[in-house]
Amino acid sequence: MGNGERGLVCKYDVVCFDEVSGISFDQKDGINIMKGYMESGEFSRGKEPIRADGGIVMVGNFEVDVEHQQRISHLFGPLPKEMRDDTAFMDRIHSYVPGWDFPKLNKLFLTNHFGLVSDFLAECWTRLRDTSRLASVLGRIDYGSALSGRDISASNKTLNGLLKLMQPNPDTPVSDELLEWAIKISLEYRRRVKEQQKRIGSAEFRNTHFSYRIGETGVETFVTTPEIHSENTITEDPLPPGQIWAINAGGQEESNGLYRIEVNSGPGSGVKILNKPAPPQFQESVRYAEQNLYSKGKELIGDRDPRSHEFSIQLRAFDASKSGNGTGMAVLMAMCSSGLEKNTKGGLVIVGQLNLGGSLDLVYGAVNLAEIAIEKGATTLLIPLNARKQLNELSDEMVTKINIQYYSDLRDCLIKTLME
Repeated sequence: MGNGERGLVCKYDVVCFDEVSGISFDQKDGINIMKGYMESGEFSRGKEPIRADGGIVMVGNFEVDVEHQQRISHLFGPLPKEMRDDTAFMDRIHSYVPGWDFPKLNKLFLTNHFGLVSDFLAECWTRLRDTSRLASVLGRIDYGSALSGRDISASNKTLNGLLKLMQPNPDTPVSDELLEWAIKISLEYRRRVKEQQKRIGSAEFRNTHFSYRIGETGVETFVTTPEIHSENTITEDPLPPGQIWAINAGGQEESNGLYRIEVNSGPGSGVKILNKPAPPQFQESVRYAEQNLYSKGKELIGDRDPRSHEFSIQLRAFDASKSGNGTGMAVLMAMCSSGLEKNTKGGLVIVGQLNLGGSLDLVYGAVNLAEIAIEKGATTLLIPLNARKQLNELSDEMVTKINIQYYSDLRDCLIKTLME
């Protein structure tokens, strides 16, 4: 303001705030000026607005590990107090890069060959800023409905940068493999921002199920942030086609347990169980599912011929229960989902055993099954209608924690399993 000299964002491509937690603001409008600049690339100091192109990077450290940080606060905790709970400020951050995933520098990462002089490399990157790859790839990408305008803009900026770094020559076409790699990273890094806004408690940020399709016939793929995903618990993220969470029916000599059933389909015929050796009870569940798919294929998967596909099935157990007993309905739903190439709903777990005729076995211990579902993180329990009277005994506390949906037949179950 005194000498009219413009600040750092007008002089440099990137301004990095290291140890960002040590920054403080003596004026309240400091944050608002940053918000305006991060949104539009323009700020006002004095009489005239000033435009600039410098990017802003904020680097900080947790005092605890990532898992503990998420328990006591959120991932923006190290920011200055004026920023750390400001969701409007966070919404202007394009990506949150997980520093905890970066390996520490050691001699394995150093080369014995000649390298590029940093001045030359910086000049190359400066000139790359004047180019864009987006025009050549945006027509191939279809973002999911959970992304807002700011989410799409932020993800596109990260995507553009990654493509330019990986493929500096603008005349080289971008392959589907490279494009998908870059999209996954850009959506993951942006979703990490949204997850922290959601954690702070803002209802407008509650839908964080980011997804994309490549090409008109591409399958919708959902992108997760690994630090909030636990492999042995059910998350709210939709699962890829062919994957289903299930709780087995159990038996006199076996307890109930959580399973994930994963099915891939391809050209060929028949069913192949990848588990070696395959538990006999699970083999029986698969046989029931297979026969029902063949006999009721029209009402389940329409004109697609299940006999012209080979289904590869894997059972993954997450508790002491290993047999896969009584998981026939979940296996059938996974086969249908794979055949139709449709995602299954997030937070969903299926209970139910079929018989060869397509009717549903009676469910025993439904209250216990519902309690297990809640314990494992499920938000929706899909269970046969014959268990309804038993679930009237579920405690009020438990009823508020899970959405119980009943199905009466195979098609009803499939409709309630698949993403719309």
